[in-house]
Formats: sequence, C-alpha cells, structure tokens
Amino acid sequence: MLVLLLLHLVAALLAPLLVRWWGPRACYLLALAPAAALGWALTRTPQVRDGGAVVETYGWIGQLDLDVAFRMTTLSWLMTLLVGGVGALVLVYCGRYFDRGSVGLSQLLAVLVAFAGAMLGLVLADDLLLLFVFWELTTVFSYLLIGHDAERRFTRWAAAQALTVTTLGGLAMLLGFLVLGEHAGSYRWSVIAEAPLPGGAGQVAAVLLILTGALAKSAIIPFQSWLPAAMAAPTPVSAYLHAAAMVKAGVYLIGLLAPVLADTGPWRPVVLILGLATMIAGGAAALRQSDLKLLLAYGTVSQLGLLAVVLGVGTADAALAGVAMLLAHALFKAALFLVVGIIDHQAGTRDLRQLSGLGRRAPVLAGVATLAVASMAGVPPLLGFVAKEAVFAALASRPLLLAGLVAGTVLTAAYSIRFLWGAFATRPGVVPTDAAPAPLPMLAPAALLAVAGLVAGAAATALNGLLRPYAELFGPPHEKLALWHGPTLALGLSALALAGGVLLHATRGRLTPVLARLHSPVTGNQGYEWLTRHFDRLATEITGATQRGSLPLYLGTILLTLVLVPGGTLLVTRPWAERIALWDTPLQLVVVLVVTVAAVLAVGARRRLTAMLLVGMTGYGTAMLFVLHGAPDLALTQFLVETASIAVFALVLRRLPERFSARPLRRARFGRRLIGVAVGVVLSGLALVATTARTAEPVSVAFPDLAVLQGYGRNVVNVILVDIRGWDTTGEISVLVVAATGVASLVFEKSRTGPRPRRDPAGRRRDDRPVWLHGGPTLRERRRSIVFEVVTRLVFHTVVLFSLFLLFSGHNAPGGGFAGGLVAGLALALRYLAGGRYELAESAPVGAGTVLGAGMAISVGSGAMSLLTTGALLESAKVDLWLPRLGDPYLVTSLFFDIGVYLVVVGLLLDILRSLGAEVDRHIEAAGRAERGLVIDRGGEPT
Repeated sequence: MLVLLLLHLVAALLAPLLVRWWGPRACYLLALAPAAALGWALTRTPQVRDGGAVVETYGWIGQLDLDVAFRMTTLSWLMTLLVGGVGALVLVYCGRYFDRGSVGLSQLLAVLVAFAGAMLGLVLADDLLLLFVFWELTTVFSYLLIGHDAERRFTRWAAAQALTVTTLGGLAMLLGFLVLGEHAGSYRWSVIAEAPLPGGAGQVAAVLLILTGALAKSAIIPFQSWLPAAMAAPTPVSAYLHAAAMVKAGVYLIGLLAPVLADTGPWRPVVLILGLATMIAGGAAALRQSDLKLLLAYGTVSQLGLLAVVLGVGTADAALAGVAMLLAHALFKAALFLVVGIIDHQAGTRDLRQLSGLGRRAPVLAGVATLAVASMAGVPPLLGFVAKEAVFAALASRPLLLAGLVAGTVLTAAYSIRFLWGAFATRPGVVPTDAAPAPLPMLAPAALLAVAGLVAGAAATALNGLLRPYAELFGPPHEKLALWHGPTLALGLSALALAGGVLLHATRGRLTPVLARLHSPVTGNQGYEWLTRHFDRLATEITGATQRGSLPLYLGTILLTLVLVPGGTLLVTRPWAERIALWDTPLQLVVVLVVTVAAVLAVGARRRLTAMLLVGMTGYGTAMLFVLHGAPDLALTQFLVETASIAVFALVLRRLPERFSARPLRRARFGRRLIGVAVGVVLSGLALVATTARTAEPVSVAFPDLAVLQGYGRNVVNVILVDIRGWDTTGEISVLVVAATGVASLVFEKSRTGPRPRRDPAGRRRDDRPVWLHGGPTLRERRRSIVFEVVTRLVFHTVVLFSLFLLFSGHNAPGGGFAGGLVAGLALALRYLAGGRYELAESAPVGAGTVLGAGMAISVGSGAMSLLTTGALLESAKVDLWLPRLGDPYLVTSLFFDIGVYLVVVGLLLDILRSLGAEVDRHIEAAGRAERGLVIDRGGEPT
C-alpha cells in the first residue's frame, strides 16, 4: 500500500515534465498510477471476500506510538476500486478533454494525481491521525483543483468556500479522534473498535465532533452549499472529486465508524435527520436547475444524503444496501459528469434551454447517458435498482424514515428524467444543437462506467458475496442483493418512485412556479457569506482596538505579561533548589561580565552599527560559554551563526539612518531598560527551574550509545540532527526555505531566477590586464580594496574546502551540514563584499531557489529512501565499502540528509546575499542614475 502511495507521489512530481514533453497525452501515462491501485485491489479480492484484512505497518514516531498503519477491509477495498478505477478513467478522459494550449494543465494534472494518492491513503489508513493527514491533503488538493482557473473571481470564491467548510469540519473531527484515541490508548481504528468506548459525555462529544467533519466533507445540511459552488472546477475534476472520491470521504467515514458508534445517543438522530433533509432539499433544488452540471451537483447532494442515512442507520441490512448504493452512485454519477463534459466540449454549452436534438446527432452518447440515468433513477436491471430496492427492504421497519426516502427517490427519478430530456430531447422552438462526434478517449470512460452499472446489476448475487463481510460487522444480514426478490414491498415502492418521477416531469410546467417558491429564505451561500463577512468585521474591530501600529507597545505588552505572570508565579512558589552553583570555573564569570557589559552598552548606543557589533559580542560570548562547557560543536555553530548574522545586519544597515532616532525620551528609555532587566531575570529563573525540576531520567542519557549503535557516528550532536531528531531538522530546513523565499519576494521586483548581472554594465573601459576578482573593476574606486581582493582570492577556495571538510567529517567530529553550509555561505559573502554583486554572480552561477530546492529534495528524498533500507523514515543505515588498502571504510546514509541541509543553508545565505545585497545594490545604482539624469535635465552637470 505504501508503494502505491509513493507511485502516486512520483507520478505527481513527474506530471509537469511529462506534460511539457507530450502535452495532454501524458494523461495516459499518469493514469497508470490509479490503475495500479485498481489492479492491486483486484488481486486482493479473495482475501477480502473471506472477511480478511490486508495490513501494512511501518514505524513512524515510536515515542508517541504512532505508526504508518494501513488496513484494507471490505469497505476500504470497495473505495480503493472506485478511487483507482474512476481515477484512471478520468485521466484517460482528460487526454482528449484538454488540449496542449490549456492554461495550467501541468499543475492541474499533477494535483489531480496527488489528490488520487491522498484519497487512496485516506481509505486505507488504519491510524486515525494518519487518516486525518490524508483527509486534510484531499482538502488542500481539492482547493487547488476547484480554483484551477484563478482568473475568475467566482472560481476563487468557490475554492475558498470548499476549503473553509471542509477544513473547519476536519479540525472538529480531529478533536473527536483525539478523544477516542486517548481513551483507547491507541489511534488505530482496528484497536479502538475492540476496546470499550469512553461512554458518557466524552463519547457523545467525540461522536458529534467526528460527525461534523464527515457531514461537512460530504456536503450534508448545513454544509451543503460548497458542493454546487465547486462546479466551477473543470468537468473531469468534478467527475472524480464529486462523484467517486472526495465527497465520498464523509459517507465512507460514517460507514467505517457505524459498526461501533451507531448506538451512541446522538448518532442516529443527527445522521438520519440531516441526511434525509439533504436528500429532499437537494432533489428539489436539482429540479430547478437549467445547467446540466449544476443539476448533477444538486443531485449529488441529494444522493449523499441518502448514503449518509443508509450507512448511518447501523443495521446489517442497511449496511449491505448502503455499500451497494455507494458503488452504484459512483458509477452512474461519474459517467454522467463525463457525459456533461462531452456535451459542453463538443456543443459549447450545457444549458438545457439551448440544447435540442442532440440525441439524434449523438446516439451513442445518448445511449451511454440513458444507461447511467436509468441506474440513477432505479430502473431494472441496473445496479441502481438493486441498491435502491435493498434500501427500501432494509428500512421497511422504520415507516417515517422509509416515507421520507420514497419522497426523495421520487425527486431523484424526476431530475433523472429532466437530465435526459434536457440534454438529448428535441424541443420545438429551439435551434437543433450542432455537435461534433465525441472522441473515443472521451466516450469510452463514460461508456465503461455506465456499462459497469449494468453488469453489476445483473451480477447482483455475486456482488452480494463480495460486500456481505462489511454487513456482518453489524450482525448477520437478513436481506441479500438480488435482481429479483419477487413481488415485495420494496419492489412496489420502487415502482411507485419511478411513477412519481414520471408524473413530476410530465407536470413540470405547472410545477415550475411551485418549485421556484420551494427554497429556504436563506441559501447556504448566503449563510456562508453572512458568516464570513461578520467574522471579517469582528477581526477588523479587534485588530483596530489592539493593533495601534507601535512595535514597542506590542513588545512591551508581551514582555510585561511574561514578567508579571510567570515571574509572579516564581516569586510566590520559589521552586528552585536551595543550593545553586553560580559557576563551574572563574572563566565563565569573566565571559558573563563581558557579555553583560556589551549588552548594557548596546542598549545605550546611539549608532546602529555600534549597537549591532555590541550585540554580536554577546553572541560570541555565548559561544565561549559553550566552549567552557565542553561543547565544541555548539560553539562552532554559534560562532558561525553570529558571524553570518552580523553580515546580514551590515547589509540591512546600509539602507537605514546611521543613528537611532532621538525618540523615545529619556524616561521612556529608562522604562524599557527596566523591562529588559526584569525579562532577563525572569527568563534566568525559568531556565534555573527547568533544569532543576526534572524528576525522570533525561532521554538524552541514551543518545551517546544510540549515536554509535544506530547512527554509526561519534558526534552526538550531528547524529541527533540527522537521525535521532531527523523530523525536527526536516521541519527546520523547511522553515529556512520558506524564510528565504519570503525575503526574496519582498526585495526582488521581478523573479529572482532571472538572468545574472553582466560585468561592466555602465560601459566602463576594459583592458586585458589580469585582475584578482572579475567583479572588482565594476566597483567605484572609493569602494574598492585591492588588498581585500587579493586576500579573498587567496582564501576563498580554502574556505570552501574547509566547509566540505566540516560536512563530511561532521558525523564523527565537530561540524556537519549546517556548520559547513554556514562556512560556504560566509565564503560567498566574502566574495560579494570584495567584488560586489557582479562578483557574487560569478562565484555562484546558479539560482538560489535551485540550491534550496535541491537541498530540500535531497534531504526529504534520502529520508524517504531509508524506508527501503531500514523500514523506517529518517533512520541511518551503514554501507560497508570494499577498499582494502584504506582499512574498513563505510558510508552512513544520513550523510545524504546532511548534504541536503548543507545545500539549504548555502541557498539561504545566497538568497540573502542576492536580495539584501546584490538587489539592494541594483536599487541604489538605479536611484543614483535617476538622480544624475534629473540633474542633467535641469541644466546642471552630473555629479
């Protein structure tokens, strides 16, 4: 199962390149990823049919007892078939639906394949937290897919609405998962299902929170409005997300949890009432639509309400009928969305008021649509009829619920007929629609889905055997799936529903005014807009009351709160030890005095450069404390970080006044110094308490042994970064990449990956005399230092080699990728300071974004590849090298992770040098040229 997810990830990453090479034809190759999921699930059919489960588990976060755990049973097997099969057909369909000139096609296909992988992970996840991760991934990917055409305002609005509604529901669902998992002592659903439930208010709260997420995802009232708005997405996306995948996630979760939670107090009232209301309201809304796609969208809302009711009842017969209806709905609704896409693509419209005679011009397409519509309406011998009859039979003992479902089914039959009539009928007074024949790659997927509904209906008995293990989770089912049960109540209700649908369609003219008045006074979209508008207003009011634009005020408020609350608690409780050693060696006291004097002088400094240097002294003093404590690796890193920080500050100070402003007044400055001293005292007290309050043995006690035995290195700090705490390091380098991107986006007027600056841009005289640095002659004489250029030329390569030494030796000696990257970045800073922005371009002829991306990819990729060697993410493996003359050398795979860290740090510093250094230089030069040009225009001499 993990291999299938990785296959989708690889396909998504390769999609832009494949589209660039082959255009829309790349869809046929990308379809292999979901097709592989379909084929794999089919090979596991015998095991699932016998009631077994396919399980895969990989270690993830051992300390939290979290694993990457997958489990496929009957329900998840069925969803895997739908996610893989429909996904593959939709991608084949996309191969002709889009053309090479389609805007953003590569991004759309990459996200669509990634969504298929996320949906596959969702239905296979056994761990609830892992399920939540995939759940939110589908939310993010659906947002990107719905908002594909970002130039349209409504598209952006629809995507934001879907993201907001489903994300808030997902967060509520996460809280419910936490309640269940903490009570059971495990987040695996297979374990929770066997454990006693928490009972009482905790169980009720968990059920309500989880149902909030499920109902929001499946567009059940009151969350139904986002799904029709999501029809702004391209039609193939709608066929996949809103027929077979995303909207099924909520009803899938209801079906997954129902065997255990259906008897919890609020479960049935919430699911049955809201589901039934959604079915009827969605069906009535579908009858008012003239856009075929919107008609299907509201029909989907209605059908999702039906699925929520049937899967949420919590009986064996209803469960069997529910999974049959789940399959039937995916087949006929995906087929119909694809048919609408063909009509829109070939005829140029999907408005049923403008369509006429299409059935005669496209009889094959009309036949495909008729099969799918017949299944949706519940016409024998299609699967929709088998499932609907099973629903009526399962709920025969609940007359009120059954009556509501029959009413909803009448509406379903009516809008099914409306769809077929509106798309293909010949109507007087309407110009016959001229449509080109549908290409086979577009027609074949829809036909296969429609025919599958026919075949599945005829093979209902065999299907019953495949789906029965799920129903048996509720107890032995009394009903079974079959095409013919004889003259039963269910058969009569099915006939009544069809007759009612025909009657509604026949009287559509007289019912149109009635249907127009049958709607809520406040629509879902209006309610969403009202809520978001008032939340925006509330946020504006709060921001206006609290954010006055004064940074000192904000910092002062935060720091005073720190002093009063934690500081006051320290004074009252006095939790520190009675005897405290102030220092281990007198040298520490000397360093502390130097740091204190530098800090005091920095507060009183009037020049910015002086203050910056004094603050740097406090950092170097901290590094000396690390040295005195016997931590050379930390000291080296602190020295390098402080040096890089000073270089960055120096770049920024060029654009700031030399001196601080005269404000604040002396009294205010005294108050700020007093706050600073108080904060320092409180933080020192908190650090003292934190170090003396430990009662359990530190986990770090085992790190030296783990570093050698599992990390294969003697530098404990480096092994912690690349192995033991590899997840933390991955997060940290991600932050570095985001920070570098943010800095560059604020400074660069255009893309930071544009052409490099050329030397001698001002047309200065060139000669063939050798120079120490190529960028030196581009500097003005007052900025140029030949001595500095000579020193830079002599030491640059040595410094770079030293950075590589730190990188490769860091596993067993002080150093590592972070320290090595800082040294390499400082070498680039040296070249820039000596030769200017042109010299920087010569020394680093590659984009900073490329270096950052390569480093991130290497780190993440090496961590993922460790699954193949060790079975766990971000775990080191030792590879012995056969070099007899060099002893017994070996390679540790975490070195590649460290190389990625090295590149990320180099890319960060390069980005800073190009943005705060070279780009600021360009701004200064442009301003100088503009100023000189202004002087000339006024008749003066250029200065």
